Amino acid sequence: MELSSTGLPTGGPVLHYEVNRASRRPTRVELVPTKVLLKDLLFNRAKVEQLAGELAAVHPAFRQADFVREVVRRFPELELKARIAWIAEVLRSHLPPRYPDAVALILRALPAPNDPTLGDDDFGDFIYAAYNEFVAVNGCSRPHLDVSLNALHALTQRFSAEDAIRAFLNAFPEETMRAVAKWSRDPHYHVRRLCSEGTRPRLPWSRSIGLGADDTIPVLDRLFADRTRFVTRSVANHLNDISRLQPALVVKTLRRWRASGKQSPDEMAFIIRHALRTLVKAGDDRAMALMGISPGAAVRVSDVKVSARVQLDSALEFSFTLRAAAPGDAIVDYAITFAGPSGRPAAKAGRKVFKLKRLALAGNTAVRVAKRHPMRSGMTTRTLHRGKHHLAIQVNGRVVAERQFRLV
Repeated sequence: MELSSTGLPTGGPVLHYEVNRASRRPTRVELVPTKVLLKDLLFNRAKVEQLAGELAAVHPAFRQADFVREVVRRFPELELKARIAWIAEVLRSHLPPRYPDAVALILRALPAPNDPTLGDDDFGDFIYAAYNEFVAVNGCSRPHLDVSLNALHALTQRFSAEDAIRAFLNAFPEETMRAVAKWSRDPHYHVRRLCSEGTRPRLPWSRSIGLGADDTIPVLDRLFADRTRFVTRSVANHLNDISRLQPALVVKTLRRWRASGKQSPDEMAFIIRHALRTLVKAGDDRAMALMGISPGAAVRVSDVKVSARVQLDSALEFSFTLRAAAPGDAIVDYAITFAGPSGRPAAKAGRKVFKLKRLALAGNTAVRVAKRHPMRSGMTTRTLHRGKHHLAIQVNGRVVAERQFRLV
């Protein structure tokens, strides 16, 4: 399963976490078929009742049944993020009128923090995103700044406050970055991850911010040596964001980090590989060199076989043979230029590069490579149109073979 930076599934089965009511700790539960809408999986009556029950347990005056009824009645018309905003809005009318009192009540109602001994894939319970939104909407002001930042520090240990903190980065950049600098040394890895994830230039699902690399690289300098994969993956994603605008800075930073010896060789290799994925797909020679790849290596492709016609909701199948003149590694990707509504390849806007594999090629030895790429209708990331598509095979960022196929 692949997860976005926010922990939201991007395809395949959904891995869900719920809070065990006895231990009040997040617990991994069974795989759920993707035919269940994500918004219904994460934000439903049972989850709202859970939230209301926790609030009522510390504040008997909380109108639990009224809150649940008011929230759930609008769920059928709301998408996922709108449900988060709606829960936060209803909270405003059911919590104490003074913002500091409301936040104090929220913090008392929270379950125990996510298990600090885990190292990855522990996203917490999505229902607590509503609390983060409540803080961002109602507490992003000078009088409430300290209360709000302290609240986000606690809340992110239950579910990431990466989107909420961006409101504060825009409104109070200096004060918020001072907090981020302090939190980057926090003992809880969810707080440390927030320092990288919340300041990313291109964070998915989130509002934009005005920070530049000069503001965030010093934070990443403290986090790249972290011993928790949840943190280092975020650091790599952050650098990948920066690479779209400042590729030379990213390569220079990674070289500096590797030379410092502060991170283990294996984890440093993961960070480099993950941070350079966009530059590698683009064929950036500096990125290739840092990955140990010779960009100019002579690699020939032959015997390319591609499905001429592909049924919608089946898969494109293709294969080819690679042969290198001299021993060396090769990064093999492929790009599909999808058809637009007209049924013809949609030029640059429709082109998407996909990772395939890294190969160790022996000199003058043939290696056969095969791939099946699903062409499913109903994807959330792309609408497929029947018509001509274009396939390109890339080796070390350079196109070595091209073919067309028709989706029918």
